Amino acid sequence: MLPWGHLGVAYLCYWLYSHGRFRRPPTPATVLAVLVGSQLADLIDKPLWWLGVFPTGRDLGHSLLFATVLLVAVYAVAIALERVAVATAFTIAHLSHLIADLPPRLALGYPFGTEFLLWPLVSHRTFGYNERLFDPPAAAETLATPLTDPVVFHALEVGLFVLAAALWVRDGAPGLEYVRPRG
Repeated sequence: MLPWGHLGVAYLCYWLYSHGRFRRPPTPATVLAVLVGSQLADLIDKPLWWLGVFPTGRDLGHSLLFATVLLVAVYAVAIALERVAVATAFTIAHLSHLIADLPPRLALGYPFGTEFLLWPLVSHRTFGYNERLFDPPAAAETLATPLTDPVVFHALEVGLFVLAAALWVRDGAPGLEYVRPRG
């Protein structure tokens, strides 16, 4: 998934959480946390991949083991600073990034490309491309098969971003005050 897709998915997830739990739109601070949390995995892994440190662009930052340590640290700091809502926004965004990077073929029973979640315990290329772990129900095949087409997947990604942007604007564009010049 591309950066705007990750941001769209993360904002939608946090938007649902904020409206469901607090009955209000996200705050400026939580929107900033969603922005950072939705991109952090790629901000860690892509430069290290480009520099040849890791074999793929999904290693340390995309690992659930790293996420566990990271999120414990984020909550420890947030509790000390009394900013737990910001830590929750970051957590939702970061975990949504990892989930959004799972290939649609996983819903069809093919685990190839999911190894990054257990890095470094499971190496990349643990599963064969055509190795199937389970036969999905017909409904899963009907829903997931179109998403295996890159054009359909990227169209969905753009659609999710546009929806998230529309909801953000409807909520008053929280967080925009961080970049507006002060008068």
